[in-house]
Amino acid sequence: MSAVTDRPPAGNFLLRSPTSCAAPIPEPEAPVRWVPLAISAAGSVALSWYVWATYGGKFGALLVIGLFLGLALYHSRFGFTSAWRQLIAVGNGEGLRAHALLLGTAATLIALLIGTGTGLFGTTPKATAGPIGLALFVGAALFAIGMQLGGACASGTLFAVGSGQSSIVLTLGGFIAGSVLYTWAFPLFDGWPQVSGVLLADHVGWFGSWAITIAVLGLVVVVTRVVQARRNPPPVGVPPTAKGFARVFRGSWPLLVGAVVLAVLAAAVVLVSGGTWGVTFAFALWGAKFLQLIGLHPETWEFWQTTSNAKSLASPIWTDKTSLTDIGIILGAAVAAAAAGTWKIHSEIPWRTAIASVLGGILMGIGARLAGGCNIGAYLAGISTGSLHGWLWGIFALGGTWIGLKLRPLFGLANPKPADSIC
Repeated sequence: MSAVTDRPPAGNFLLRSPTSCAAPIPEPEAPVRWVPLAISAAGSVALSWYVWATYGGKFGALLVIGLFLGLALYHSRFGFTSAWRQLIAVGNGEGLRAHALLLGTAATLIALLIGTGTGLFGTTPKATAGPIGLALFVGAALFAIGMQLGGACASGTLFAVGSGQSSIVLTLGGFIAGSVLYTWAFPLFDGWPQVSGVLLADHVGWFGSWAITIAVLGLVVVVTRVVQARRNPPPVGVPPTAKGFARVFRGSWPLLVGAVVLAVLAAAVVLVSGGTWGVTFAFALWGAKFLQLIGLHPETWEFWQTTSNAKSLASPIWTDKTSLTDIGIILGAAVAAAAAGTWKIHSEIPWRTAIASVLGGILMGIGARLAGGCNIGAYLAGISTGSLHGWLWGIFALGGTWIGLKLRPLFGLANPKPADSIC
């Protein structure tokens, strides 16, 4: 196929680069799925009211932020798993450049919040540097392998479950199981070699930290454009969408719009809670609470003996920041998918896909706990707050992605190829 020089408008420089053929024209959206929409919308409103009235404005606000995160993730189909797969497999850096906008916008907003000490509900936003060591490197690589097998990252798992993707329910089950396995075997994982983390703001101030972060992200944009120009990959596929104003509620958003909206919402989590957005701790918590429900005693495990973890396990999930945003993402994605007409439960899952989903989830559960976070809690939160561990997480996750791509065909999962019409 002959190469096509795709010259986008100047304002779209961040996202686009030459591809082997023109991007496909999106199909029209499907009719609204009214029953799923009514159920998910009513459930979202009722649960938000209950949490706000019972546990207070801070926790109610976190659930509402989660709902908007779910809407934004689904409408923009914002991917971490697919972005890394497309880059490694065929050299298409569109997704990673969208990551750069997300990270840069979040870094700007969070630096303003933390630098000025601005918070709501009596909170004072702060950043912490994640430790750097073997657990971070192994955990990030394992997580990335799990992403490619399970078909979604941490945030992607939640919004895919909300939109009715049955195979990702298996990924979520594996994710929870892997998280529980880590907490049970915590003494084996604890004490691996590491050094204290590095927070750029401690050395160059918040403006200096922000400037360095933006400069490195700019370099990422340039490098991915150079790589894409040389490899001339196929374009990224486009989901169905509505036209005009209806696109806000029923269509697919441009990827860059999704990046900015998600960055604003990530900053909103910091503003309301005082801490960064995370996803995966909730899976360990949910698993432990389920074990308690069936009469087991995970509270006796060493992991749950630390003061903060013991407090989380003893408290309702409606006072856990991560649980609230996670549940909100699932409900918000359900609303978005039903409004877009795409909410559907798929009953037939190939057995190899099912195995890959569960195995991928388990690897992500273990990897996220080892690394102290996932694509959100380590990668997004780390880079946007100027913590070196976020950048290292991303580097080792790219290495894990390469391994994951080698493993995907064993489970009947396809990888993008240069001759494809889309990737």
